[in-house]
Amino acid sequence: MHSLPAARQTASKSETYDLLIEQAKSLIEGESDLIANLANLSALIWQVLPDLNWAGFYLWKGNELVVGPFQGKPACVRIALGKGVCGTAVAKKQTIVVPDVDQFPGHIVCDSASRSEIVVPMMRRGEILGVLDIDSPKLARFDAEDQKGLERLVAIIDGVE
Repeated sequence: MHSLPAARQTASKSETYDLLIEQAKSLIEGESDLIANLANLSALIWQVLPDLNWAGFYLWKGNELVVGPFQGKPACVRIALGKGVCGTAVAKKQTIVVPDVDQFPGHIVCDSASRSEIVVPMMRRGEILGVLDIDSPKLARFDAEDQKGLERLVAIIDGVE
């Protein structure tokens, strides 16, 4: 794996995501265990992206999301389909960017410090595997560039990119 840049705060978002994708590919290359890969990727996201207070994965099991590998404070363990941002992203099978979690109907509070959130569904052959969930203590932390970069990351996990 390449070393992380010391000046990540001065890199553009595009450069940061290019680096994240390169490092993610390097981390999971040759490893087939999903949990091991998600554990390393949650740590990488936590280390590379600024202004986060939670970064991790929920896995689809049966008819609900169950917390998987993550970085941050303890999390909600189970989330039903259509509940909160994560359950809504699964129901809609699309990324959801929430600039202000207090304005999202039915937001599930796991960490009261979270102010904004992005959730990217992970799919394989049309089936939901789970979601990548990232929270920030900053309002409007995530934008279209974050969405594009994180969707690229999830595509690597799903073996698409």
